[in-house]
Amino acid sequence: MAPIRTQWSRLIRFVAVETKRVHIGQPVDPNLDVGVAAANRQPIEAYEIIGSALDPSAQVTKEVLTVDTLLAPLSNDEIKIVRCLGLNYSDHAAEAKLAKPAFPILFYKPLASLIGPLATVTIPKVAQPPKEHLPDYEVELVIVIGKAAKNVSEADALDYVLGYTGANDVSFRKHQMAVSQWGFSKGFDNTNPLGPCLVSNNVIPDPQSVRLKLTLNGNVVQDGTTAEQIFNVRQTVSFLSQGTTLEPGSIILTGTPKGVGFVKNPPLYLKHGDKMAVWLGNGIGTLVNDVKEEQSVPLSRL
Repeated sequence: MAPIRTQWSRLIRFVAVETKRVHIGQPVDPNLDVGVAAANRQPIEAYEIIGSALDPSAQVTKEVLTVDTLLAPLSNDEIKIVRCLGLNYSDHAAEAKLAKPAFPILFYKPLASLIGPLATVTIPKVAQPPKEHLPDYEVELVIVIGKAAKNVSEADALDYVLGYTGANDVSFRKHQMAVSQWGFSKGFDNTNPLGPCLVSNNVIPDPQSVRLKLTLNGNVVQDGTTAEQIFNVRQTVSFLSQGTTLEPGSIILTGTPKGVGFVKNPPLYLKHGDKMAVWLGNGIGTLVNDVKEEQSVPLSRL
């Protein structure tokens, strides 16, 4: 089967200044990190794309729109399912002193966990002191499936990929380490930034050469490459498609490299007021998100 071919190379989703409506478009400046520009309130212009992000025939027009609010590149209505791999980098397994898994470690996330650029990551009451559920950061490459994939081979797996974006798989380590199922500890509302750009598979022919980095309060804490993945993108797509259809709009978080907070000495956990910046190369760009603790609602307001 032939690879998916798109007219666009980098796709963003945004509310436009001109219309106050949601659009998709391709940044006019091919080198602009739209996430950094949005965080700095710099002007971002995009050629409007007519059609759906999931439709390879969507047309890039000459109509230029100005970004008012930068959103995640896919809406929750477009995302069919969120599948995730854990412990999928050799360097991360080594720092955690854990054996490399023989098969992918898998979990799901609810759509309510997803947020976009500049949205606030919320630490829920259940994960705040004195319960101490140990919030942690994780920069990740995200696969976006573009056509139905079932029982595909590793050799053909990339033909089903529409493109790639970035994520920050914020995790709450106390619950994660207490049980074998990770969905609860990694699925709280408004805890998983996604974006900022969806980069076409045509632009990233080798997804095992993507740099990824996470900065916390101005300090680089993760700096790695997808070459360290234990199960690469081809293997991941093929494995997940065995007996199960990956529908267009399925997204797959592929794990994180070394540098996570819970293995540091002393451990480094997220707290109220922190600022995170997730960066991925090859045009994906930077996700900037603040951290805040959920506040109790006074009984008088219930």
